[in-house]
Amino acid sequence: MEAIMNHIVKEREPYYEHTLEGSDDMPAHAKCSLFGVSLTIPITNGRLNMGTWQGIYLCEFRNYGGARKIVATIYE
Repeated sequence: MEAIMNHIVKEREPYYEHTLEGSDDMPAHAKCSLFGVSLTIPITNGRLNMGTWQGIYLCEFRNYGGARKIVATIYE
C-alpha cells in the first residue's frame, strides 16, 4: 500500500503550497484525506464482526511522524 500511495501522491511536487513542515507534510494531508480518519466496525457477541481478509491498519503518512492516539467509541 505504501508504494501505491507514494505513486498516487508524490512528495516535492511544485504545486504544493503548504511547505513549511517538510516535503512529506502536504502529501501526508492528501493521503489521509483518501483514507479517512475514522471507521465503523460492527461488534457481534463481543467480537469484531469482520470478514476473513479484513483488518484494521493505522497508517502514518509522514516520514517521521510523531506520537498518535487511538480513540475507540463503542455504542451499544
